[in-house]
Amino acid sequence: MKNISLLLAITLTILSISCKENKKEPEVISIDNTVAPIQTKELANAIYNKAEFTIKGMTCQIGCAASLEKKLAKMEGVKSVTVSFEKELAVVEYDTNTLNTDDLTKTVTTAASGDVYTVEGMKIATE
Repeated sequence: MKNISLLLAITLTILSISCKENKKEPEVISIDNTVAPIQTKELANAIYNKAEFTIKGMTCQIGCAASLEKKLAKMEGVKSVTVSFEKELAVVEYDTNTLNTDDLTKTVTTAASGDVYTVEGMKIATE
């Protein structure tokens, strides 16, 4: 038993010494912290409107409202989206050079196969 303990102690000592010798210093990487402004011609000329409308036909928060919010947010020209299941209300801020209310309505009404969503009471607020 003493031999096994001695052999184990020697093995652990050798391993710990060899591991210490193989450690490498961490590589130092310099990072350029300057950030180029994202300014395109389209962004500079953007005119944003805020559309507020009712969405009928939603049956749940995750499957309906959250899904519709994601689909609207992915549209080119959409700045922000909020869809409330409880209020059956959507608020979408969008670039009028890229989108119009018909585009928003089409995205909602064709969002899901099987579920039928309708858009009602479209109101527009300009910035």
